[in-house]
Formats: sequence, C-alpha cells, structure tokens
Amino acid sequence: MTAPRPPRATYRMQFHKDFTFADAEALVPYLADLGISHLYASPITVAAAGSTHGYDVIDPTRINPELGGEDAFRSLVAALHARDMGVVIDIVPNHMGVAGGGNAWWNDVLARGPDSLHARVFDIDWSRPLLLPVLGDTLTATIAAGDLAIEGQQVVAYGEHRFPLRDDVATDGDLAEVLAQQHYRLASWRVANDDLNWRRFFTVNDLAGVRIEDPAVFEATHALYFRLYAEGLIDGVRVDHVDGLTDPIGYCRTLRKRLGDDAYIVIEKILGADEGQPVGWGVDGTSGYDFMEQVATLIHDPLGALPLEELWQQVSGRYQGFEAEEFEARQDLLAWQFSGQLDACVAAFVRLNRDEAVTAAMLRRAIERLLWVFPVYRTYGIGDAAAPQDAAIRGLVRERVAWLIPPGEAHVVDRILAWLAGDGPGDAADAVRRFQQLSAPIAAKSVEDTAFYRSGRLLSRNDVGFDATILGVPVEAFHALMIDRAREVPQAMLTTATHDHKRGEDVRARLAVLSTIPDVWRARVEAWEALAWGWGHDVDGGDRYMLLQTIVGAWPEDGADADFAERVKAWQQKALREAKLRSSWEAPDADYEAAAAALVDHYLADPRFCAEVTAFVAEIAPAALANTLAQTALRLTLPGVPDLYQGCELADLSLVDPDNRRPVDYDRRRALLGSAEAPDKLRLIADLLALRRASPALFATGDYRPAEVEGSDRILAFSRSAGDRTLRVAVLIRGTERSVATIRFADGRTLSAAEAFAAATIWYDIDVTD
Repeated sequence: MTAPRPPRATYRMQFHKDFTFADAEALVPYLADLGISHLYASPITVAAAGSTHGYDVIDPTRINPELGGEDAFRSLVAALHARDMGVVIDIVPNHMGVAGGGNAWWNDVLARGPDSLHARVFDIDWSRPLLLPVLGDTLTATIAAGDLAIEGQQVVAYGEHRFPLRDDVATDGDLAEVLAQQHYRLASWRVANDDLNWRRFFTVNDLAGVRIEDPAVFEATHALYFRLYAEGLIDGVRVDHVDGLTDPIGYCRTLRKRLGDDAYIVIEKILGADEGQPVGWGVDGTSGYDFMEQVATLIHDPLGALPLEELWQQVSGRYQGFEAEEFEARQDLLAWQFSGQLDACVAAFVRLNRDEAVTAAMLRRAIERLLWVFPVYRTYGIGDAAAPQDAAIRGLVRERVAWLIPPGEAHVVDRILAWLAGDGPGDAADAVRRFQQLSAPIAAKSVEDTAFYRSGRLLSRNDVGFDATILGVPVEAFHALMIDRAREVPQAMLTTATHDHKRGEDVRARLAVLSTIPDVWRARVEAWEALAWGWGHDVDGGDRYMLLQTIVGAWPEDGADADFAERVKAWQQKALREAKLRSSWEAPDADYEAAAAALVDHYLADPRFCAEVTAFVAEIAPAALANTLAQTALRLTLPGVPDLYQGCELADLSLVDPDNRRPVDYDRRRALLGSAEAPDKLRLIADLLALRRASPALFATGDYRPAEVEGSDRILAFSRSAGDRTLRVAVLIRGTERSVATIRFADGRTLSAAEAFAAATIWYDIDVTD
C-alpha cells in the first residue's frame, strides 16, 4: 500500500454531472500553482440521478458514473500524484437516498420486506408496513383519481414514481387490495412527520437512515473506501453528519482501526457552546465549522451587541433574544416535524419503565422538556462507554430544565437522565439511541433552519455551527481557544466557507463591520425603511431588516443587476419558508412571498437606494477587507489544515445553498494568480500557501504562543515554533485604525504596530535559526 500523503492545505470541490473528475483534472496545475496539497472532494459514490451535491447516495459501492466513474477518478488521482498532491473524500455513513427508484437496496427491501438481505441496512420498525409518504392526497383519493396503476411487477404513481411489488402477490385483482398486501404503505406526504416508521435524515423523506452500527452494514457500505485507501488513491476521509449515527465514537474508532494510523480523518460535527473537541475519538478533529465560528467572533465587536439588538427589536417588533427564539423553535419542530420519532422514543422508555406510578404521559413530558433545552447536539454513550463530557452535559440540561418540570415530576426527568447515564434499570441502549438520534436533528433544524431565520440581530452571526447569542469575543478568549486547538486537535480542518454556509465568508466579513459602527448603520436602516414605506408594501419588519442586511452584505463589486435580484429573491423565499412564521415549505404563502419579492424589486430599481448602498459598501470596504484578510491569514497560519472552498480565493459574496454552489470562473482565477492585478485576498492566500509548502513541519507541528499587545485591543498576534523555524503573525481586527501599540512575541522580539501595519492590515514573517 502506498503511504498516504499528509494534507498540508485542501481545496474543496463540489462534484456533479456538470462538474466532473475530468473538469477537476484540468484544474490540477492551477491548484498546484496555488499551493494546495489535497483535493477535498464532495461525495463521489453513486447518488440520485442529477444530484447536485452527492449526499443522496444510492450505491456506496461504486464511484458515480455521472462524475466520470472509476476510470476518470483514477485519472484525476494520477494527475494529482504527478505533482505530489492527494485526495480526501467526503463519505456519507448516516443515510442513503431512497427517492426516484434508483436505490437497488431500498427497492429490494420494498419488494421483500424484513426478509430482504438489505433490510438490516435501514433503520425500520417492522411492526407495521413501511410507510412511503409520496402521494399528493390520501391513498383512496389517489386511486379514485387514476393516479396509481400497476405495470408488470411495479406500481406506478403519477406516471413517474415506481415501486416494486411482492412476487408472491397476484397483480390482476383490485388495486387497493394488491397494495394492502405489500410490505409498504403508500400515503400522503403530509403524514410523514407523524407516522413515519423509519429513521430519516432530519426531515427529508428522500433520505433513509442507515444502521452503520451493524458490522455487516459497516463493511458493505465502506468496502469501496477501504479499497481506494489501500490502493493509495485517497489519503483520508471527511465523515458527514457523524452525530446522526448510533455510536459516533465507536464508529470513528472502528474507522481508524480499519484505515490505520496514517489516514487523515475529520468529522462533520457541530460543537455546542463550551463543548470539547473530539479528543480520543480516533480522528484528527472536525471539518472546521467550529473554527469558522471562532474566527467570526474575533472580527465582530462585542460592544455592538446592545445597540444592534435594540435596532433589531425596534424594526422587527420581536423582543425576545436568540435563546428564546431557539427555545420556541425547538418546541415547534418537536411538535410539528418530529412527532413520529418522538413517539418511538417515548415508547422505548415506556418499555423500560417498571414504576406503575410513572405514566407514559409523564415520560413524554420529561423527554419533551429535556429536548427543548438540550445544550448540544447529543450525548455519546451510556455508563462506562459514555464520553467524559456527557456528565457535564447532563448536569447542565438538568439545570436548564428545572423551571419547566411539572409539579411532582422531577423524579421522572431524573430517571430519564439516569438512563442516559447508564444508571437506570434494564437495558436502555435502544431508548438512549432513540433519544440521541432525536436530540441531534432537533438541535440542527431548530437552530440552523428555523431560529437563524427568525432572529436577525446581525446575520453574519447566524451560520452553521455559530452561537448567535454571542456577537464577539475579546482577543484573550480567542488565544485560549487556539492554545486548546494546538494541544488537542493540531491537524483538524480550518475553514471559513463550506457547501453548507448560510452566507459567504466575505459577506460575513462585510456585515461584521456593522458591529463596530452600529449608530451609522442605524441611520442607514432608518433612511431605507422610510424609503420603503412609500411603496405601500406589506412585509414584516424583521423580514425587511434581514433583506437590507443581505443586500448590503452580498452587494456585488460591480453593482446590482438582474442576476443579483434573482439571487436575493431565491434567498428570501428560502428564508421565509425556513422561518415558518409567514410562509413554509409545507404551506407556502404565495401572496406574502410575492409581496416580499416585490420589495426586493422596488429597492433594486430605485436609483437613490442603489447609489446609497454603493456608497455605503465603499465606505466600509477597507474595514471589510481587513476582516477578510484577517480570517484568511488566520485560517492559513493557525494550528490545523486550512481548507479553501471552491472559488473563495476571490471575493465570496454567496448566499445560502444553492447559491454557494454556483459555477466557479476558474479562467479568471488562473489569469489573476501571480499577476500584478491579483487582489489582496488571492495574493495573501498564494503567499501563505507558499510558506506552508516551504516549511511544512512548522505549520504541521508548531506550537502556539500568544504575543503581548500593549495599547490596543484590536490586534491579534502570536508565534509558532518548530525545529529551527519561528513564524510570527500579527493582524488588525475590527477595523483599520493604526495605533501606537507595541507587540511583544514570546521569543522576545518586539514590534511596533506602526511598523507592522504601515502598508497593510496583516504582518507575518518566518525566522530560521542559524
């Protein structure tokens, strides 16, 4: 087996039928010139036909022919290896795509039920037929409308969707009778949240949960990855949504054992406030959402929190803070979208209960309330198998739930927590698993896909993995986090943009400036609000305010055009539906959405407004660029492996997906790289990646030592040393003002701020000891 290449810097690419392995191979020389060591690929296995992201895997045993298949993948890898570069791939162990009839394993389960060889793959409750919520109406109404028919050994819905029929059931009788004898039950899509009897990914009916904890399932779904690694075609993996698994820590340790000590393994994991890094899991760390959050808090001014909160409340009329918004969203989502999964969780604890004085309703109330206030995605085991941080999490949730407990039912809550700790009577493994696999999606859907769209104090603080209750942190707090990072996960991935982000890294950098000038921003908002009232719209204040932030944050370098308007309206529609206040995916309010879209058109067609936005963006541009360069420099110099999301070597003014997955103009980037016209961001990336290539040991193993700064709280400085080399870095944050500050590095070198930032907002050097 060829020894894996340790990643020095990765470049994330999103593969689909319109961007294939051949397209990536043509870009290998550019990536090499940029200084990248590894291509970081979105899922490469067979996905649903036409998938634009690859996470709806339908066959984990083969490389996707839409991307070019295995031959094209091998050709891409050969091109990378020729330049001493490698590949890290994204893998999806938690779920598989089951829509469209393309998943052979799922089809076999539908045809053969629990007797299928693949039944053990999926997390299904076989006490009743497998529910397929695919119809637009009830089964009876759909049959009466003639929208279902039998063709051969399949039932066809709407002339498009096909489902296999049992071989042992005659198909020449009554249609309703034939369907009643199947291993599945066709039903309206509206019953999924309440009646689904198989685990799905979040609330997506097209993605079925996989029982990766079963050793046979693990081997079957990972055989391709192990072969690719053994053949030296990949150097590591990024594990998608690890918190959805039954036993994330056990899975990670098994994966490490199968791949070996030299494989690069990172996990997609959202860390809660004060939640520790995945130390002892057998992985190199996370895929970087936690770093994206940490560096974002650094470029926001904490002093802007109160005036921005007051402005949000004034405009929106929503006076509760983010914690209250999250709490309400958790209640809503648990009742609306996870009722069926909650029922199954409660039933599992009811089966454990031996106390006649504790009713099923009491257990349900206790479980609901624990889920309303759970501070992290999940806990990770029971008893001796639990992660060390589990006890602290259970203690915190007990404190938070106290005021919600009905009189006389505290002991029921304590009993649930005891079972989670492995201290309760009976075998609690199934019940605990169901709780843990419910708490994670509740956290994700309530925060990222609901509360982030209901609360808009400053949208640059509403992103995946972010704690929106915090606006900014002092420099000392950031230093402490980096010291921990260097000690605990020095090879974790560092990123500031992903395929999941709500808005691009440079949108966030621009909006962060508003935290430093809240009074100036208030004046702009009030003027633009007054302008809008003349148009007679009917759009809520919160939606208007989030729209203004989005327009300013994503305002193109060459001004707004029709494409920008459509992008903003696409973001807006998603935001309204995710908020679930005036519209939703289940029941879109066409009139309100049209009014909101008309407001976009009014704003972007108004010459005065466009001129004022252009002037305001230009006014804050130096500070926004300083933020951009700060987070770029830190991503490339702090302990960890920097990741560059596709295209973000230039300004990333993208919005939420699918906007952040638009085609990248690589011809422009190739032309700019190394040229005199290269913008500061691209030049900084190329320079620092060159340093990383020249001194790999320094960046891979160097320590982290904060520098002392006297005279300013807007300078972050540190040094890293390994062997005979020392890296020193100083960056201006939260503005561009130069000061008379003095910077003292740990090795004794002293630097004045005037000297460091005479011509830029970033300073760095590397010393080599003679």
